[in-house]
Amino acid sequence: MKDLGYLAQDISILHRKYYKDTREAFAKLGLNPTAACVLLTVHEHPDINQNQVAKTLVIDKGLTTREVNKILGLGYLTKTAGTGKTQLLTLTSAGEDVVDQVQTIRRSWWQDRFDQTGIDANSPLIPAIETAVTNIIEVD
Repeated sequence: MKDLGYLAQDISILHRKYYKDTREAFAKLGLNPTAACVLLTVHEHPDINQNQVAKTLVIDKGLTTREVNKILGLGYLTKTAGTGKTQLLTLTSAGEDVVDQVQTIRRSWWQDRFDQTGIDANSPLIPAIETAVTNIIEVD
């Protein structure tokens, strides 16, 4: 059996390769891969705030702020007053349009990996990874 410690390295390799391969496609939308993830997170969780985005993506608050500001500048997001000092993030109609393109880029990259390796999208690996990620987000 393979040492599970290598799993983190393998996942990191996938992550870096995804970012490297998709950087150009996202740049055409004015985004980078991290900003694309932020945009998708706001799409998946309407009226989320920046702290929640940072926690969901497990990225630091400074990076989240930079990416949110970039996306706001592109006109893909708006901020509205929430409870107390909280600012809620919402996609604009332009942001909704871009989300479709971002999802297509992401889906295509993963489909290509699966096609090249023969991995089936219904692999038990997928729910196992989703469970681990959910645990990390909920615990941290």
